[in-house]
Amino acid sequence: MELKKKLTTALAAGLASAMMFSVAACGADDSSSDNAVDDGSLMTVDVFSSTANYQGMQKGWFAKIVKDKFNIELNIIAPNVAGGGDTLFDTRSAAGDLGDIVIVGTGNGRLQKLVKSGLIVDMTEYYDDMENVQNYQSAVDAVTELAGQDGVWGFPQAVSTSSPTEPNEGVEPGAAPYIRWDYYREIGYPEINDLDDFLDMLKQMQDKAREDTGEDDIYALSLFKDWDGDVMQNAQAIASWYGYGLQNSMFVAADGSDVQSAIDEGGVYEKALEFLNKAYQMGLVDPESTTQNWDTLSTKVTNGKVLVSLWSWLGKPRQNTAENKANGVGFMLAPIGDMKVYSDGFKPNGDTSSIIAIGSKAENKARLAEFIDWLYSPEGVYASASNSGGAVCPEEMCWTVNDEGLPELTEFGDKAMNDASDLTVSDEYGGGSYNDGVSALNFKTVAQNDIDPNTGEAFNQQLWTTVLNQTDALQDDWASHMGGAQTDIEYLENSGKISVAAGASYVTPEEDSQISTLRASIKTEIVNASWQAVTASSDSEFKQILDEMRTKVNDLDYASVRAVDEQNAKDLIAAREAIVKQAESESE
Repeated sequence: MELKKKLTTALAAGLASAMMFSVAACGADDSSSDNAVDDGSLMTVDVFSSTANYQGMQKGWFAKIVKDKFNIELNIIAPNVAGGGDTLFDTRSAAGDLGDIVIVGTGNGRLQKLVKSGLIVDMTEYYDDMENVQNYQSAVDAVTELAGQDGVWGFPQAVSTSSPTEPNEGVEPGAAPYIRWDYYREIGYPEINDLDDFLDMLKQMQDKAREDTGEDDIYALSLFKDWDGDVMQNAQAIASWYGYGLQNSMFVAADGSDVQSAIDEGGVYEKALEFLNKAYQMGLVDPESTTQNWDTLSTKVTNGKVLVSLWSWLGKPRQNTAENKANGVGFMLAPIGDMKVYSDGFKPNGDTSSIIAIGSKAENKARLAEFIDWLYSPEGVYASASNSGGAVCPEEMCWTVNDEGLPELTEFGDKAMNDASDLTVSDEYGGGSYNDGVSALNFKTVAQNDIDPNTGEAFNQQLWTTVLNQTDALQDDWASHMGGAQTDIEYLENSGKISVAAGASYVTPEEDSQISTLRASIKTEIVNASWQAVTASSDSEFKQILDEMRTKVNDLDYASVRAVDEQNAKDLIAAREAIVKQAESESE
């Protein structure tokens, strides 16, 4: 393609690579500073990060690594912390200076706008020296295509060298039915064929938990509203148990065989709402579900007041402590007979919904390009670690290679990955608390379960041979009822209960403002009616609420929104088919 032609031409012309600390600013956008020589002195870099949840100077061990390697200090500018939605983005864009490094979402045409307005620069002149990102050329090309203009405009997150048809979650899926396995054991491991069996089992578990503890405020299910969007998010998670992912108002089967609207009668979303309503009518739903937030729910899970986790990352981190696991206590995947858990495949072209780029007003762009490239190296991946479920923190600080040549956690690394709440880092690595020193960029460049070419094992320590060989009473009991599987993903694959959506880097295009206005009103109706339906006192009331919702939504001209969403769903399915063909072609 044109980009490759440009790079080849540059090489053929024998252009010397720009020295990392000297800059030749040929062709860059509005950047008189490019003509200045980078003397390598300490530089404070403003990072506008739409993914960051912290604002201010980067602290601790990640700050030390970056300063030692690049003589850079990172000043994080976080819209998530500043509040006001897109206000900060709009204000800084209007001023012509988003930041020296820019991490932003690309949806709804934002990347094209950034390129056309000259807010980010074409990094082509630095690309020859970016050896790590060149390992993911198709991901670079995908961003170029999304930008709609030739050049190297940015790099996506979660790039991968693994197959798009392999689940990218590592040991466990995101949304799946997790239950307090200790109570499941106490009631005799009843068979669970479908959601009706699941409800009957949950009633037994709730009765048993209340009997054992003498506490009547334990509920099988506890819900919250914080993450509602186009639909009720908790019901969306249950739809994932049956192989559907949500895109705007459409539920798309992972294998592309079916597309349903959230308002379709008898659809997977109604099935999820019906399950929750039956649970409500059976007294299995926490009555505070309509008013509590995520933090309150998390505390209840930690305190043993909730028996179901709709996601792996809610229940396990809060109950599966080393002590609990040794006693056979904790959340584990439930074996529902008819489930087909949705799973995202690896994305060879990366997740282009967010990219990292260089701002047009930045100084010393070659040094910033070197820093970005390093983030895509194995060392950069480990340096960008946080806690369990992702890449492990850096070698020597957190892990070493044992006599068998296998990566193995140190005692510090084990605590960092599993219980870092009070963990202090030594001065050698920057001091301070471990959690305060985690990268505030919150941008994972490489898929966390991808393979480190240096060790031959995943970046995620949960997949290491040395970790999988460690067992406990909870894991042993679960495995004995799940065909001997070592992980949830292994069980789901062995039992045919997983449906993998090929990892395509599809981003919805910019939509007409009138559609966006209609969408806002429609999703409010859908979400409000969903909560009313879940808390309906009878089946007839449940049906009446959904019927009335469908009438209101159709009167709001849902047909126009649906037409857009159906086309986007078709394009998503086509993108998934294309990435599978691309992978097959590259493997030949």
